[in-house]
Amino acid sequence: MNESGPLERLYRVQQFDLELDRLHDEELRVPDGLREAREEQERVNNDLEDAEIELEGVERSIRQLESDLASTRDQIARARSEQEKNAFDPKAQTQYQNRIQQLEDRVTETDEGLAPLYERRTTLEGRRGALRGQHGTLRPRIADLEQQDEARVEGLRAQGEGARREREEMVSALDSRLVKEYELIRRSKKGLGIVPVEAGRCTGCNMQLPVTVQQRVATGRLPAVKCPSCGRFLVKL
Repeated sequence: MNESGPLERLYRVQQFDLELDRLHDEELRVPDGLREAREEQERVNNDLEDAEIELEGVERSIRQLESDLASTRDQIARARSEQEKNAFDPKAQTQYQNRIQQLEDRVTETDEGLAPLYERRTTLEGRRGALRGQHGTLRPRIADLEQQDEARVEGLRAQGEGARREREEMVSALDSRLVKEYELIRRSKKGLGIVPVEAGRCTGCNMQLPVTVQQRVATGRLPAVKCPSCGRFLVKL
């Protein structure tokens, strides 16, 4: 390719721009291993939070029932003490006995309600411990993967610096208005601001160009010729 003309040089600038775009996209791409590890960490964190919230609710219910149980047993003890002191006839004895039986039934119901809660608490404590263990294992693994990714990004940026310096050197030799218009077109046309003409067609949109347009492009002179269809600069390589 003869790079003596301004449009040929501008086309070369675009090659640098496309390479810089590629490096930028690659820099933003999170490696699969790191992405999967972060997703796993998020899942573990969510599961751990759910387990801790449920465990807190279970423990709150246990505390309430244990408090009720202690209160009921105190009532039974007081009822028995009062029975010994005050129940001097069969009717009073029966009344106290009925009262005590009701309280004992409540104790039984409370005990029955506590049993599954104790079992659930044990299960949740085990799950919480397992999840905390997974979280602890993931932390150093992710830290190592992130360190590797930082090194990868630094390498890509180093590559970009070399391309960027060459681009700036080439742009400095071009008319600033031409470069500015090229950049505006490139931003609106999927990264291509200047495209070659091949077999009489614009390679940007595949339009068959009129012969007069092809002839003007072939001269390589400014002002730059634009494709009548897509509006990109045209160059004959």
